[in-house]
Amino acid sequence: MPKVKVCVLRTAGTNCDKETAFAFRKAGSEPESVHINSLIRAEKKLEDFQVLALPGGFSYGDDLGAGKILANELRCRLAEDVRRFIKDGKLVIGICNGFQILVKAGILPGTRPYRIGRCVPLHRNSELKQEASLIINDSGKFEDRWVYLKSPQNKCVWTKCLPEVIYLPVAHGEGKFVTGDKKVLARLKRNKQIVFQYCDEKGALSGYPHNPNGSIENIAGICDETGRILGLMPHPERHVYGEQHPRWAGERLRAAGDGLTIIRNGVEYAQKTLL
Repeated sequence: MPKVKVCVLRTAGTNCDKETAFAFRKAGSEPESVHINSLIRAEKKLEDFQVLALPGGFSYGDDLGAGKILANELRCRLAEDVRRFIKDGKLVIGICNGFQILVKAGILPGTRPYRIGRCVPLHRNSELKQEASLIINDSGKFEDRWVYLKSPQNKCVWTKCLPEVIYLPVAHGEGKFVTGDKKVLARLKRNKQIVFQYCDEKGALSGYPHNPNGSIENIAGICDETGRILGLMPHPERHVYGEQHPRWAGERLRAAGDGLTIIRNGVEYAQKTLL
């Protein structure tokens, strides 16, 4: 049986591509690290993959804001390729810097342009605009530690069979999720696009330090209206093995980490629907 092919997109400043590729390989897929210039020059074709993964790091040093330059490259230089990829029912995951890229490219929340059965080019600015952002943490500092997450009822294909509360690491300075206005937030709630929320160990929504950045509604991750495009600030690729849990020696832990379940869900969905 052929394996799901995953494009792990990288550029200058990306630093989590190898871990992300490893997690996808562990989940049974065939990942390939692809530089953005290889897609722009058509040396590689996005259409040859079933999953697009945007890993964490500091693309282009976050010089114009976290993820902004790579987001503009997707919008202005690969718009048609990305549009077709999404229209074909394929999967996208953006982790940390990847989440920032998806939001600033306008791919997420994605409710308006990617309504089921309808798709518009990414470069048609009248139809697609940035409706949310990830800004500087309320703490004013880089937050690098583990957090608890709960997954409210949502439509995301990446969250099947997750425990009620999971534990993943965060590492970001610009992770505060905000929306352009209250209507966008209301739409996320109404369409069940809020995928992960920061919480305490019992699953209750809580402020700092459980919410490491001050995100509205404790939002740690969202999906588009189809449930196939996921963006999240925590790093699932850093919790693939149970032994990666900071308290693995003192607690009865599953052999696989919570992050592997997320990655595996995406791979299995692609295997069933796209191959």
